[in-house]
Amino acid sequence: MIKVDFLSSSTNFSIPSDSYFPSDDFKKNKRNLTDHEKRILISNNNKNNDPDWKNIFVSDDFEPGLICDCEFSGIIVIGRLKKATLRYHDLVLETGLYHSKIHSCVFGDDVAIRNVHYLYNYQIGNRVMLFNIQEMSCTDHSKFGEGILKEGEPEENRIWIGVSNENDGRRILPFREMIPADAFIWSRNRDDKELVKRFLEITESGNDRKRNTHGIIEDDVVIKNTSLIKDSWICSCAYIKGAFKLKNITVCSSEKEPSQIGEGVEMVNGIMGYGSKVFYQAVAVRFVIGRNCQLKYGVRVLNTVLGDNSTVSCCELLNNLIFPFHEQHHNSSFLIAATIGGQSNIASGATIGSNHNSRSPDGEIFAGRGFWPGLCSDFKHNSRFASFVLVSKGSYQSEMDITYPFSLVSISGDDSAIHIIPAYWFMYNMFAMARNNSKFLKRDKRVVKIQHIETDPLAPDTMQEIMGSLERIIHLTANWLKENKLEFCGNNENIYQLAKDYLHQNPEADIVLTDLRGMKRNGAKICKPAAGYKEYRKVAKYFAVKSLMSWCKAHDIEEIESRTLASISADIPLFTEWSNVGGQIIPDEKLKDLFDRIKGHEVNTWQEVHAFYDECQSCYSDWKVRYSIWILEQLYTRPIDSFDADIFKDIKSDVTIVSDYMYESSISSRQKDYTDFFRTITYKNEEEMLEVVGRLEDNSFLKELKGDTEAFNAALEKLFEKVC
Repeated sequence: MIKVDFLSSSTNFSIPSDSYFPSDDFKKNKRNLTDHEKRILISNNNKNNDPDWKNIFVSDDFEPGLICDCEFSGIIVIGRLKKATLRYHDLVLETGLYHSKIHSCVFGDDVAIRNVHYLYNYQIGNRVMLFNIQEMSCTDHSKFGEGILKEGEPEENRIWIGVSNENDGRRILPFREMIPADAFIWSRNRDDKELVKRFLEITESGNDRKRNTHGIIEDDVVIKNTSLIKDSWICSCAYIKGAFKLKNITVCSSEKEPSQIGEGVEMVNGIMGYGSKVFYQAVAVRFVIGRNCQLKYGVRVLNTVLGDNSTVSCCELLNNLIFPFHEQHHNSSFLIAATIGGQSNIASGATIGSNHNSRSPDGEIFAGRGFWPGLCSDFKHNSRFASFVLVSKGSYQSEMDITYPFSLVSISGDDSAIHIIPAYWFMYNMFAMARNNSKFLKRDKRVVKIQHIETDPLAPDTMQEIMGSLERIIHLTANWLKENKLEFCGNNENIYQLAKDYLHQNPEADIVLTDLRGMKRNGAKICKPAAGYKEYRKVAKYFAVKSLMSWCKAHDIEEIESRTLASISADIPLFTEWSNVGGQIIPDEKLKDLFDRIKGHEVNTWQEVHAFYDECQSCYSDWKVRYSIWILEQLYTRPIDSFDADIFKDIKSDVTIVSDYMYESSISSRQKDYTDFFRTITYKNEEEMLEVVGRLEDNSFLKELKGDTEAFNAALEKLFEKVC
């Protein structure tokens, strides 16, 4: 019901006793209007609820002629106002306040306010341009998208983000500094009720709960042709044009990382990261969007945290936690109730949505880094995928648990089991692996990098999965030998070692293993397991040596010796279990330490949590090199101090093969674009083809890779010189 307050012409103006904005601090170095200034304002068709105009405070540098056809009420504070012109792109406005209704506002220096039909309870910064805005208001209890409460508000008013699960079972509270790592540790530890309670408490840390908020538009902001802005904090240098509705949000922006919001956009209850862009009828409700992200072309985002450097358009994202470098561009795709480890790409027609497959709550998808479902693929929840899994086009009717990283998953018409080729990327698409790291590093346009991101496909999280897959292949091979080779029937004593020997001695063996864990009911067929086993081992050695080389380079060590390896083993702690925490790879043991410190009230703010991430990152190289030595010890089943020259020669040989293969396969992959008949049929002649696709020898990545490969191999020879 609309409340009506009738005022007679004799009613005296008075400032409400509970007025909180603008406070006296905003009035410092300001003065009341002179009689001459009041007469000019009145002659310019300005109106005021205060007949004495005592509610307006101005600076000494004030030209009243620059205010025309405005209505004022409440306390108004105006900074320097001199005749000048503000220009942004093709928008040119003279400074001043024109054709606007204004209540309880503070204006900085040199502002241009024109056609703001209702401006209520806002602090406007310097050099701000506001043009053609229907309503811009702020309540006294605004949270600017954060999940806090003000005095007297019931708990049901709190804004939660239901990530990863449609039933809010993993819900988290948004806050301005949130990064995917925060969302991950909060959403994935629901069994620890004390920890979850502490996450809420530290989110509320610093909240005085007073109902005294006012909207903020920081310096150098441009807003034009926008319908509604309510309860919003717009940071400096943001550009908003043609937005439909912005309510209870924070738009993080700066001169070095300006953010933009474009035509038809609707954003409600969330935080938008620095340097991000939201355009063309995009809708976001209950969200946190990371740095350097793009939402466009009608995308719908609900209850989702989207990591840095991600681009989504046309599609639908509901109830997700998505780590950095996520790509999803197609109108026919949607992603629901998922945690995605980043560096992912969702193809057109991929419908990854929770479904009601039992009486239990809706399911979830959990996928590691590099998740790439193929065209028109769909999955049944719950399903889990290791890192860099490529899923071929198809409808997967049962739940899956794909534990083999860098694998290809497909449906075969011969049987109902899915088919998995372990280490597929290493055998058939090494070009993508070689390019992956440099590709993401070049796409990282963040100026300030709060979320640490591991972009190398070969890292402790993926090596952990490779080591587990090696063990799994050995056990499955043992079962196969007992079932298919007479000499192994009934042999259980040394079958593990016998299976391992068989894989080493028969790398080209054309056998198919059965893994009942791969998919519910029908299981999975593991194709080319011996070749996959061989590739996994070579790549694990490559990772170990590459990590060792990086560590030695950082410590000015050109040649390793036995004492160097012994020192690493003795002085650096060993962590063998790792998690991808929002893009940063952190040992599980260190996470447990963080949780204990949070529950013990040693860590009480999210800034302190972020300091912990920084601390882990500073030790990452050391922890990784220690883990690398452990991997070598596992591969050769002996401690590093017992490695002889032959073992080091074997390691160097395998690593050199992988290094050379990365470059050679990258060349051959690109050469197909020039030599394969079907890739050339759309061109009239070779000259036209070269104009369209460019010359192979001009490819900047291949040039860079060639130099890097030569340098890596030379450094490898030097590094192993004393131990081989």
